[in-house]
Formats: sequence, C-alpha cells, structure tokens
Amino acid sequence: MRALPFLFRRSMSSQKTNLTNPAVLIATFGGVGWLPRAPGTWASLASLPIGWWIIAQWGPTALAAASTILFFLGVWACNRYEILTGVHDASSCVVDEVVGQWLVLLVVPLDPVFYVCAFFAFRFFDIVKPWPTGWVDRRLLGGLGIMLDDVVAGAQAGIVLWAVESSLRHFL
Repeated sequence: MRALPFLFRRSMSSQKTNLTNPAVLIATFGGVGWLPRAPGTWASLASLPIGWWIIAQWGPTALAAASTILFFLGVWACNRYEILTGVHDASSCVVDEVVGQWLVLLVVPLDPVFYVCAFFAFRFFDIVKPWPTGWVDRRLLGGLGIMLDDVVAGAQAGIVLWAVESSLRHFL
C-alpha cells in the first residue's frame, strides 16, 4: 500500500508537464506559461498577434466570442491545473492573461501603437491590481478567481485606453 501514494504522485507529476493533457495545454497557453521570467508577460505578448489576426480576419465580435469561449475553458483548465500542481494561480497558468489582454484589444483600433499601449496598460493593471482587481484576486478562489481578476484588469485597462482614444479622436 505504501507504493500507491508514490504511484499517484508520479502520475500527477507527469500530467503536470504533459501538453497532451487538455487542461495543461489550455492553462499554460500551449506551454507559453513555462517560459522563464514573467510568464504572464510572455502570454500577454503572445496573445497580441493572435488577437490582431482574429480581428483582422473576422472583426472584434469574433475576438469577443473567442475571449468568452476561452474564459470558460480557462475556468475549467485553471481549476484542473490548480489540482494538478497543488498551487493556486501558479505563475505557469497564463490563460487568464490571454483573455484579459484580448479584452483590452476589443476597444482599441487595429493599430500597432495602440496595441503596444494595450499591452502596457493591461500589464500595469494586472501587476498592480488596483481595486477592484485586487479585491477579486484576494476573494475568489479556484479557476473562476484566477480568470476573473484578469478580466477585471482587462476591463480597467480597456476603459482607460478607450477614454484616451476617444479624447484623441475628439481633439484631432
């Protein structure tokens, strides 16, 4: 019987690092979460060209739909990943950054300058976590909590950039 827990831990360990596990594939955004130093930043960067491509091909409604689908898949995947790793909101779990970053892209023009601003604005709100992002981060657990604080950070960044873009359009 002593070998049984060892075998269980071993199988859990192999599941953690196996991208054939759908939860791991989604939670780490195809392994982007395993990049060294600031995996959330890497995931935000990786999401930019994908978001650009979706909007360029099918418009912002398609990105909104993709964000919504990825949000719900992310809640499920982050729950599973948390169980597999035993860590709440592991740094390698980065699907939440992708969804949050895509939300910001919904309110900015398809323009490289605005995409750079969207990246920095989202990273600011995701890292600093001003209210209500910090409140959501501290209060909600599991996959929903992991995903939702980045949705709130994305909404905050989106509101700021929308206001900036609207002001520039008004004055120019």
